[in-house]
Amino acid sequence: MATISLDTIEKGIDTTADTVIRNEHYFSDLDGLAGDGDFGTSLATGFKVIKKDLPDLDKPDIGAMLLKISMLVSKHIGGSSGPIWGTGFMKAALPSKGKSEVSLTEFAAMIGNSVDGIMARGGAQLGDKTLLDALIPVSDKLKDHAATGTKDLGAVLRDCAEIADNAVDETRTLVAHRGRASQVGERSANTPDPGIVAIATILADWCTANGVDFTPKAAEVNKAKA
Repeated sequence: MATISLDTIEKGIDTTADTVIRNEHYFSDLDGLAGDGDFGTSLATGFKVIKKDLPDLDKPDIGAMLLKISMLVSKHIGGSSGPIWGTGFMKAALPSKGKSEVSLTEFAAMIGNSVDGIMARGGAQLGDKTLLDALIPVSDKLKDHAATGTKDLGAVLRDCAEIADNAVDETRTLVAHRGRASQVGERSANTPDPGIVAIATILADWCTANGVDFTPKAAEVNKAKA
């Protein structure tokens, strides 16, 4: 049975911090197309703290580590991203409490819990043109792989990265119904959602960090990985 260790999840968080920090200005530029242009800066402010503090955090188990990350996120990420991303980490912590490793089924439950928490916190649904348009299909794919007993975690990661990457173009023409972009109405159409681009780029960078061969198709993800 394939398992995911605390060290692997910690590496994923560290890689996420690198992705966010590297794209601080680019993610803000994308947000400025239809939003208030602070998404990248808000996210990077928090993940700079996480990048610095992560090695020295007390990490007795996965759940405890994720709960501490959620507290850092909520404290240091401003705007709407703080509550959303903080809730995501907090909800992922609950099914992993006391565990030093999780099965793919348990990891899928962690991500599913995050998605449910984010939906409840922000009120967004699939199709509202938010990061949930990447996270929900990724969560569904994880559950599918877990149900079939997949042992190749590299293949799982590649599939999830591809789904998130596809979401960038699949949602491009949508009108945003949540977040600051929703306030500009039709002007939000034909623009990429920065949250979706961020999730897709994070997963693409996870592939690179774990030696998984994956080439994004979305122009914004390719630029964010450069």
